[in-house]
Amino acid sequence: MGYPLSLALRYLGSKKRAFISVGSAFATLGVTLGVAALAIVMSVTGGFQQQFREKVLGVNAHVLVLKYSIDFREYREIMAKVKDVPGVVGVAPFVINPMMVTHADRTATGVLLKGVDPDLMPTVLDLPKHITEGSLAGMRRPGAVPPARHVLNRSEPDPFRGAHADPRERAIAADGGDTPFLDLIRRQIEDDARTLDAGAPAEDEVPLSGTSPDAGASASAKGDGALLGGGVTPDGGYTSQLPTEDILPENIDPDPCKSPAQVAALPGVVIGRTLGKQLAVGLGDCLQVTSPTIGVSLGAAGARPPIAKQFRVIAIFEAGFDQYDSKLAYTDLYEAQAFYEQGDSVTGVEMKVDDIERAHTVSKQIEKLLSNGVYHTMDWHELNRGLFTALLIQQIGMSVVLALIIVVAAFTVIATLIMVVLDKKKEIALLKAIGARDDDILRVFLYQGGLIGLVGTGLGLVLGVAGCKALATYGFPLDPKVYFISRLPVNIRPTEFIITGAVAIVICLLATIFPALYAAWLRPSDGLRSE
Repeated sequence: MGYPLSLALRYLGSKKRAFISVGSAFATLGVTLGVAALAIVMSVTGGFQQQFREKVLGVNAHVLVLKYSIDFREYREIMAKVKDVPGVVGVAPFVINPMMVTHADRTATGVLLKGVDPDLMPTVLDLPKHITEGSLAGMRRPGAVPPARHVLNRSEPDPFRGAHADPRERAIAADGGDTPFLDLIRRQIEDDARTLDAGAPAEDEVPLSGTSPDAGASASAKGDGALLGGGVTPDGGYTSQLPTEDILPENIDPDPCKSPAQVAALPGVVIGRTLGKQLAVGLGDCLQVTSPTIGVSLGAAGARPPIAKQFRVIAIFEAGFDQYDSKLAYTDLYEAQAFYEQGDSVTGVEMKVDDIERAHTVSKQIEKLLSNGVYHTMDWHELNRGLFTALLIQQIGMSVVLALIIVVAAFTVIATLIMVVLDKKKEIALLKAIGARDDDILRVFLYQGGLIGLVGTGLGLVLGVAGCKALATYGFPLDPKVYFISRLPVNIRPTEFIITGAVAIVICLLATIFPALYAAWLRPSDGLRSE
């Protein structure tokens, strides 16, 4: 490097012109702060990405196989096919549906009840690692089997309704299901009207007030039994009052949650810590889960009311992601299947791969293997595309904004070098007069700008690592309801620090080009003219 480097070092610490050394110090300080800020921000945003990815993959699989139908009964054949795909290390079925969960007088709506296979689920999900209380033992009751698929026989009345079935059901049952639904309803209404007309007494046969009971009885007997008998006066007279609370007797509506023996025999459920606090439940407590159907639904399986089932809390998990801790519950696959009476049918099949970065490739391989237009696959990134895209855009935007600090520091470098060149015009002219080449003069100022960038970048990286360590040790608290996590995440990745340092040095070198070229093109006569 020769004398250009010696001159660059001498010019940086000029004793003759104090403002030059002060300018060099401020330029170095600007680069240091810019590099440190950029490194810390990239580590924090990278920490958010890592934390969200861990939370998402902690309770979700890497690849899903779904079906364009609500009837997915051949899931065992699909599992046998996909388990041999290279990279797949675990396969399990699942059922997931929104439910309403109640305990005592507390209710939580929109809770996703996920039915899993207790034996296969640990090979796919990291749920056991997030359990803070209890265990998965007891999730599946001994001897449990998949529920049978319910199909209503329309040629027979519904045994749960008996003779008081809805006219629509009686019409459908009598017809066998071959006539359009509206025509059946119209026909049934007409039949009911004719029955009432035939059984009603004539106007002159209706007993008047004060007539004998026998007269009324003979008049009503003229109908063919269509009219109902009995009084209309309520028990206790018209001054009686209805009870304030609608409480059914225990023999009609038994509550299994009141008996410890019955609670111990209930199927198990695993809930999040936030949901447990919301419902004020703990291990061993009884929960009621109700399907969200309002009123009565009429479908292929017939008219069915909402289904309510009782569960026993066997474990509480804490994923650290408030959306999961408050809106997710796990139970046995067979118990979740029983809510919608589809039999041994699932929502989909989920898989775990050995390398999450290859999840998209594995997903495409599985989709190609099952290419029949009925199934489709999704990887973890596609399933949470909105979340991770927002995080990436946030990281890029904040990095670009904070990189402007380094650009501002680069202008300080330009100003410092211009002052050095103007102050050293005579020395530059003498060097050229005694034979210094233009490229030697150019290197003097390139070295000077490079040294400012190198020293500032080095100090900035050290300061950035120290700041990240301090944030990680202190654990800056966050509101989990806003940020979904409770502490400020920091992820120190050497690659990002190297990229940050390289960008800062390149910016500083680019900032030296103009002053260095001006000095290299300076003619000796121009430098000595003022003398």
